[in-house]
Amino acid sequence: MASWRYDGLDRSGVESSGVVVATDRASALRLVQSRGLTPLKIESDDAPTSTARSKPKKFAPSQSSSMGATKITLPNWMTFGPRRPTLSRTDMSNLVRELATAIEAGLPLMQALKIVRKQAAGNSQPVILDALIEKVEAGQPLYEAMKSFGAPFDDMVIGMARAADASGRMSEVLHQLADLLDRAAELKRELIGATVYPMIVAALILASVTLLVTVILPQLMIPLAAQPGMVLPLPTRILLGFAWFIANFWWLLVILVMLAITGARRWLQDPEHRRMKDYALLRTPILGPLLRDVAVARFTRTLGTLVSAGLPILQSLRITKDTLGNAVLMNAIEEVEEKVTTGQSLAEPLERCGFFPPLLIQIVNIGEKSGRLESMLLHAATAFDRQVNSSIKIFTKA
Repeated sequence: MASWRYDGLDRSGVESSGVVVATDRASALRLVQSRGLTPLKIESDDAPTSTARSKPKKFAPSQSSSMGATKITLPNWMTFGPRRPTLSRTDMSNLVRELATAIEAGLPLMQALKIVRKQAAGNSQPVILDALIEKVEAGQPLYEAMKSFGAPFDDMVIGMARAADASGRMSEVLHQLADLLDRAAELKRELIGATVYPMIVAALILASVTLLVTVILPQLMIPLAAQPGMVLPLPTRILLGFAWFIANFWWLLVILVMLAITGARRWLQDPEHRRMKDYALLRTPILGPLLRDVAVARFTRTLGTLVSAGLPILQSLRITKDTLGNAVLMNAIEEVEEKVTTGQSLAEPLERCGFFPPLLIQIVNIGEKSGRLESMLLHAATAFDRQVNSSIKIFTKA
């Protein structure tokens, strides 16, 4: 447990300060909010004072040097200025949730942004918030400020911010966006956790086989081969020759592996080749069903959240498509979008593409007919999340 010093405003606008004891900054923030205060600043007692902190530098999109009439633009790794700020999904979720909480407390957008800026952590958040504040002060809506800044604000975040501005439900929609980002980050952690164990096992098996072939087996077989009249079987001689090759030309294998990786990356830059790779992954036993379940869960939750925020179905499909991470499924959603544009229902083209389970098709069909598509999608997303957890357990045990 640590002590956290805070400054905040009560409901009447009177500023107060104090100390709370919590395990981390997020817990301290919740404790301050539970006292009916809107946090202005929260920092650990061990943290340096604000006067000792260096002011974050403004982001410079590019740096260039000129020689005569020729302008040379240097890549990021050759420049000494600050790089473009980035945020993880978790950091983006925390930023959006803090902004939603401040607006929910009754503060105007500009004041809410400034409060979040005062308690911003890290190197990227202050730079991003300074840019947003500057744009909003100039009269731009929040979503336009995000769009002007660019990454890390993707189409999903910008679309949700636009829906929040248009619907007048800013805090509610931003909370929905934070929940969506939290689930995306959680799903990514689950997938990484599911693949780490098989990769470790595969690496250990490869290391064991390499040690057996290059060290242990030659020590056993070479003395036998040296005996007079001893002729080793052909498979054994081939194996010993392979061990000799690895022991003496391992550097050539390293070069070949690096060339293969480089060639594979260049090959996957072609959209058709990437689609072929993703199609093969979807048809892979055990891994394929897991990838489909993850895509279905992500599709259902993202589409349901966007539609419930007030975005049109076509724009929601367009944004959701980019979150799937699989070229085959993205092409399928593009075809669904084209069919919906011509006036067809959403359920029919989803069923024809053949990648989505019958349960989702039925839920979409009922939701469209009852006018409760967004709520049914969000309820279905919870069920598909459970299916993902089951698929991950099956994958790790296989």
